[in-house]
Amino acid sequence: MLGMFFWAFVVGGIICVIGQLLFDVAKLTPAHTLSLFVVIGAILDGFGLYEPLMDFAGAGATIPITSFGNSLVHGAMQEAEKHGIIGVITGMFEVTSSGISAAIIFGFIGALVFKPKG
Repeated sequence: MLGMFFWAFVVGGIICVIGQLLFDVAKLTPAHTLSLFVVIGAILDGFGLYEPLMDFAGAGATIPITSFGNSLVHGAMQEAEKHGIIGVITGMFEVTSSGISAAIIFGFIGALVFKPKG
């Protein structure tokens, strides 16, 4: 049990360190880094490497934004097997819709509750 927490911390920390290095050394903007991590997660899932990483690291691999890229490709590939080319598009939305919906709803509630400083 303790090993599971350790590896989640290490893998999540490594992903964060890579992101920080991209900010500091490569001088990438947050938007570029975010996009790069989504693409990396998608590529890793396309080669079948992200699922074993999630099994090994748990939340250390599912919490970072790389997991969103993984979800997009995973959903697209699953639905493509069932419904062909249409499944590629619908699969991406089906798998990620709950996370996107939650972000929109909580963002809206946050905007109602808190007043921005102007």
